[in-house]
Amino acid sequence: MRERRTNVERVEVCVIGGGAAGLMTALNAGQRGRRVRVIEHANRCGKKILMSGGGRCNFTNTGTRPDHFLSANPHFCKSALARYTPAHFIAMVERHGIAYHEKELGQLFCDDSSKPIVAMLLAECEQAGVEVRTSCSVESVAALATGAATTQADRPAPDAGLGQMPDAPAGAPRFRVASSQGVIECDSLVVATGGLSIPSLGATGFGYALARQFGHAVLPTRAGLVPLTQTGKPAEQMAELAGVALPITARAGKTAFTNAMLITHRGISGPAILQISNYWQPGEPLELDLLPGQDALATLSALRQSRPDAQLRTVLAELLPKRFAERLCETAFESRPMRQYEPKALAAIAAQLARFALVCSGTEGYRTAEVTLGGVDTREVSSSTMESRRVPGLYFVGEVLDVTGWLGGYNFQWAWASGFAAGQHA
Repeated sequence: MRERRTNVERVEVCVIGGGAAGLMTALNAGQRGRRVRVIEHANRCGKKILMSGGGRCNFTNTGTRPDHFLSANPHFCKSALARYTPAHFIAMVERHGIAYHEKELGQLFCDDSSKPIVAMLLAECEQAGVEVRTSCSVESVAALATGAATTQADRPAPDAGLGQMPDAPAGAPRFRVASSQGVIECDSLVVATGGLSIPSLGATGFGYALARQFGHAVLPTRAGLVPLTQTGKPAEQMAELAGVALPITARAGKTAFTNAMLITHRGISGPAILQISNYWQPGEPLELDLLPGQDALATLSALRQSRPDAQLRTVLAELLPKRFAERLCETAFESRPMRQYEPKALAAIAAQLARFALVCSGTEGYRTAEVTLGGVDTREVSSSTMESRRVPGLYFVGEVLDVTGWLGGYNFQWAWASGFAAGQHA
């Protein structure tokens, strides 16, 4: 019986992952005349783009700066962000006639839906000759040295030093990707698999496993831009307030964010909480300024003078949502007429309003997290090209890297910038 031969397709760039960073890499490599294939295991590309921003995609932030990103190597993102700015992406959006608006703080959203952003990226890929394959899962990836795949035993140990992977002979492919739709051999392999956030959209740890396979260090990961949870008595005290929202300043250590907080059935959410979740660790104190932008003591003192007979709960209900103010008076303050509060007692109430200690037990995890903190150690990746310093031709882009942006379009801008950097070089 004759052995069935497997067709092997030869391309120059193979991108694993058809999300924001993967498509951006592919279209830029294709525009340079490279033969590019994108492999996406889901049945369509850009699922996270489609659901982002409430379905309207907060596709960038005009105020993007390197200090809006977290990384163990904080300087890593500077080069890519400087070379591909929000203005560059906005120009592409406008060229495709996509209507958008600024919501707040430089956040740009599509007017109608996220679909035009995905359609734009796919159209750019098609125009550049990029072939995108969906419902295509990767079965294995191997490095090629002399035309044959290296085995695990042949691979250098992870601590063997940077650049230890031998380059392929001139004209020979460097990698072989076995997929459910055939085998691809390529010169450049781009890992654009994202992180672990929102597994219902297909997120897996495949990119991290692939990085480790090629000797890369992967820094510990955790859920980022994620709601916080409460248990026990703190949860009981807040349970009936689900749906209440209010402006706050949330503080964790030396970091603070001012925006809205939303009380949920499980804990707290809202922009301010999602932002601070990147900096907060379980067991650490979380402080809320319930009257952001106000001097709490001066405000209460003025109200004591102008409305001495008003109950504290009545006064607080004019400064805070009524249900929230009433619960504060039930659990933290005793409500009396304002005239009965001596300056010292009023100062104590003001101090609690300005530094209200909220006890949280953890986060809702990757299920609802918008991003993944941690990832492929950027010290082993070129900041200008996204190419591995260990393995020639291997690239990492987007969320799989240890680069995480704030809420508000910054993570998409990192996807565009890192994808552009890799696409210009792969």
